[in-house]
Formats: sequence, structure tokens, C-alpha cells
Amino acid sequence: MSDMSIEEIRAEVEAWLDENWDESLTVGDWWDRLGPSGYAHPMLGTNAYGKGLTQAQAAAVMATMADREVMGPPTGLGRMLAAPTIATHGTQEQIDEFLPPILDGSVGWCQLFSEPGAGSDLAGLTCKAEKDGDEYIITGQKVWTSGGQIADMGMLIARTDPDAPKHKGITYFAIDMHQPGITVRPLVEMTGKALFNEVFIDEARIPAANIIGDLNQGWAVANTTLMFERASLGSAGKSPASAAGSGMRSVRHELVTKFNKRTSGEGGVPPLGMGLWRYLVDMAEKSGKNTDPVLRQELIKLYSLIEVNRLSIQRAKDPKQRTGAEPNIGKLTMSELFRSFREVGLQVIGADGMLLGESETQTGGAVGEIAMFSPGPSIYGGTDQIQQNIIGERVLGLPREPGPGKDTPFSELPKN
Repeated sequence: MSDMSIEEIRAEVEAWLDENWDESLTVGDWWDRLGPSGYAHPMLGTNAYGKGLTQAQAAAVMATMADREVMGPPTGLGRMLAAPTIATHGTQEQIDEFLPPILDGSVGWCQLFSEPGAGSDLAGLTCKAEKDGDEYIITGQKVWTSGGQIADMGMLIARTDPDAPKHKGITYFAIDMHQPGITVRPLVEMTGKALFNEVFIDEARIPAANIIGDLNQGWAVANTTLMFERASLGSAGKSPASAAGSGMRSVRHELVTKFNKRTSGEGGVPPLGMGLWRYLVDMAEKSGKNTDPVLRQELIKLYSLIEVNRLSIQRAKDPKQRTGAEPNIGKLTMSELFRSFREVGLQVIGADGMLLGESETQTGGAVGEIAMFSPGPSIYGGTDQIQQNIIGERVLGLPREPGPGKDTPFSELPKN
């Protein structure tokens, strides 16, 4: 299908929706139809329950669903990260075991990467996996785990060989979150929400068959996951309403659609784009601040940033123009958009910026949500500084930061 035009893709999706979409279906019933169709994650290969589409073609599939106001595929880290990673590095048996429950929304996933002492230096992780027959015993702590409190499975990286160099003694596992030895504790943020969790693992067990990729080669698999994460966080496009979590399967789809329209965006934060920019312009006009030359200039700078981001996304769709840094650039741009919308928005609403709840403000509460949430995107998914390092070293060819040799055994590296 990758040689089909966007118009042909949309026509094919329209025809499939005409035959399969039914407004009376629950979310779960619809996902049971959508999952095996290939349209739940159309960029995956046909051996991985996808269609093998390009990014632009897949975006057309989602836009077609959005235009028809059809419920989209299940969201969450299973679809965003676990499915494409397993499709890339997993065996066909693992693909057949793990992907269908992700694509029909019956199993949710979380990402068990960062640790209290291994955030920016992720390869410095100390969570250990010790072989015991056909299983591995896992002990350690993870933190900043999105969705950990509702996840059924986890993408876990743990150290299997402490005497190997730190990037080479790590293995990537699929771990069952519903077992003794795993404790999940939500971390409440200043927004009042708890997007993240800390996870304590005390001798939990994983079958050796759940190793994704090769033993002690999990760093390469983890980088694949991070690449998909940064590409997703930095992307934009028209998407249909959807939800995450197996508990949503029994809900009627129209309830999810109404909720998405009311609080679209991550954690209730409105999506960043021209729609929100025009909202700020309208508020500036109503308050008479649109004549302030400083505010006008900041609004135009924000407009330019949004437009540059849109053009960058368009350019990235052409393989001949890709540099390899697109996911990192997209992630950095998203961080800057949050900061810019925060600063310009607070200039526009003035004293209302000290209030958060929608019922407390005269300006809807959207800017307050963005202001409270804005520090997060520059940290999660790899800090802005990490993205800049990756671009400098891997794309521009700048020298690496000084430190121990890459072949130094992890057990000999200085800690903390």
C-alpha cells in the first residue's frame, strides 16, 4: 500500500469505515474490529498487524477517522512505543503474543526506563536482572513512569551484566505488572494530576522468553523506543478522539468523543497550534491589549514558531530531506512551544494567570493549564539538553563530552 496516493488511502479508509463503523458499538467492540484491520497502527508492517504505510499515509488514515468523527485506535505507550519496538526487534512469536492486545486496547503498557540515579544518564541504570533457570529475577526502582498505575505490562530495561561496559550489559524485557514484588506509587505534580509514578521492584520475575532483542543488547532496543517516543512527542496532526486503558473498553464511544472534545491534549492541557494562537489573539482583542506593540511582536514570534514547526514536519516526510535529527528537533520545538504559549498567554490574560480552575477565571483556564504543565515537556522523554547533545554528537559530528572510555566495565565506573 505504500505506493498508493494520499487520496487513494483516504478513499480506501472511507470504504472500510462505511462497512465496519457502527455508532452503537462500545469502545471495546469497535477496537476488536479496528485492531486486526491494520488501521489501528498503519505504519507497522503487515507481519505486525499494520499496513506498512508511510508517516504521511498513516496521518491520512487518522485524519479520515477524525473527519468522520469515528473513534480512533487505543492511545497510550503500548501503541506509541511498545508495538513499534517489538515489531522492530521482537520475534514473530513475540509480535503475535504482544501486539494484538495492544491494538485492541485490552492490555496497556508503561515504560520502565528512568531511575532515581539514571535519568539523563540512562545507561547508568542499576536495576538488576539475575538469571534463575528459565526466568530472570528483577530488583530495583524506576521513576517518572507514565501510566504505571493502570498498566498491565511494562517495557523494562535492566542490567544483566555489570562487568560489561555500561551500554552493553543492559537487556530489554516485557514485564507483567500484575505480580507480587511490584509496587506502583503515583507522583502528584503541581498541576494536581499524577501523570507519573515511581515503581519499586522487589524480586519480580520475567520469563526469559520475554527478552526483546538479544541478551545484553537492550541499549539498542531502548534507543529504538526513545526514537519512537521523541518522534511522537514532536509530531502534530489531526487525530480522532480516543482513550487509553483496558477499563475503557466497556464505555460507549460517544462519551469518549465528548470528553476528548472538552479536554483535548495531554493531562487536560489544550493542544498547541494555530487554534490556540487565534484564541490568544481573540482574548487580546477583547481586552484591548492587541494595540500593545510588545505583545503584538510576541504574538507574531509565536505564530512564526508554529508555522516553522508545521513546515519542518512537512519537510521530514520527504526521505531526501531528512537529517536523522527530526525526532530530537521536534521534541525541542514542542518544549519551546509550551514555553512560548505560557509566556504570551500570561501576558494576554494578566492577573487571571494567578488562577487555575476554569470556574475561577474569566478566560477559561486554558492558559493556566499550559503554564502549570509547561516545565514538563522540557524534561520527560529526554531533557532538552540531552536532545541537543544527540544532535551535536550524532548528527553534526561534534566531539563527545569527556569521560571514562566507552569500554570501561560498568562495575568500575564512579557512581553518583
